[in-house]
Amino acid sequence: MPETVFLINAMAESKKHDINITVRTVYIPEQSDPDSDRYVFAYTIVIANEGTEAAQLISRHWIITDAENRIQEVRGLGVVGEQPFLRPGETFEYTSGTSLATPVGTMRGSYQMVSEDGLKFDAEIPEFTLTMPRVLH
Repeated sequence: MPETVFLINAMAESKKHDINITVRTVYIPEQSDPDSDRYVFAYTIVIANEGTEAAQLISRHWIITDAENRIQEVRGLGVVGEQPFLRPGETFEYTSGTSLATPVGTMRGSYQMVSEDGLKFDAEIPEFTLTMPRVLH
């Protein structure tokens, strides 16, 4: 299955709070049903603390948009039931998924973080594409 890899750097105000986010996406045909406008995608995210201060992921906010500009917003505590605490140099990887009513869409969002010194900051996740194979050139 082809996968798309996006390298995204979400920086807070300084190198002290530097969160690097890598996203890989894949279309899941066995869970999809194009005849019923159901397209399922998995995304694997690696969150790396490249800063000099430890930070914990507290919550997430996703904005998921399909090709017809229908928007789903998802907010919640942690990711996949966890609120990972990342020391400098540590990473956390997880896989989750979403479904769209169109074969192409986008996701963007942010992780709400709290550093060891108590500073709250957002690690922004710039937009990435979800696409069924052979739909985009």
